[in-house]
Amino acid sequence: MTADEDELYDADEDPYALALRPGREPVYLRLDDGRRIRMPVHRWHEQPTAADKTVLERCIGPVLDVGCGPGRMCRALLSRGVFALGVDITPRAVALTCALGGLALRRSVFDRLPAERGWQTVLLIDGNIGIGGDPHGLLRRCGGLIAATGHLVVEVDPQDIEDLCAARFESLQGRSGPFFPWARLGRPALHRIAADLALSVTDEWTSGHRCFAALAHQGSSLRMP
Repeated sequence: MTADEDELYDADEDPYALALRPGREPVYLRLDDGRRIRMPVHRWHEQPTAADKTVLERCIGPVLDVGCGPGRMCRALLSRGVFALGVDITPRAVALTCALGGLALRRSVFDRLPAERGWQTVLLIDGNIGIGGDPHGLLRRCGGLIAATGHLVVEVDPQDIEDLCAARFESLQGRSGPFFPWARLGRPALHRIAADLALSVTDEWTSGHRCFAALAHQGSSLRMP
């Protein structure tokens, strides 16, 4: 990183914001029942993995990356000539994405966003199906962002799970941020929610230990690349 990029970080920020800095120690998601899940921080800062590439290959522009973090997917898509915009509520995530050549807005997915109902692909990967702790509401919102022929690409939990909870980020030393609503969702639960929202699961795949699904409006003539 350059000296200017180093200035993107403050030492007193919460564990998630600090995790956005490459080379930081592990960061965990501490659930309200005491369980602790290690976050894949290293992946956020590396080149797209083989699993990420299976997502990139299915992206039709324009693409909206919800919860973009440091923007590796946005930047990879732009390098492929596919327009992509990231949104994230964390200022450091947006600053870093832009500093590294991506495009991002500091915005919640539930805020007013550019080109609503005009996105051909909306990404919910890296656990971002958990945003807001309400997958049903999140998928309804994202379904309202895509075009009639658009699709959502969602990363789901490998387990058959539908876990609505509160969580907070925690550092290796036990320093914690505030609690926020969170969720984990497996494929069966995704199918149930999609059917309730008049969305069809048009594709499912696994790469390594990661699982993904593509969703489109029922009756859409979508053709995956």
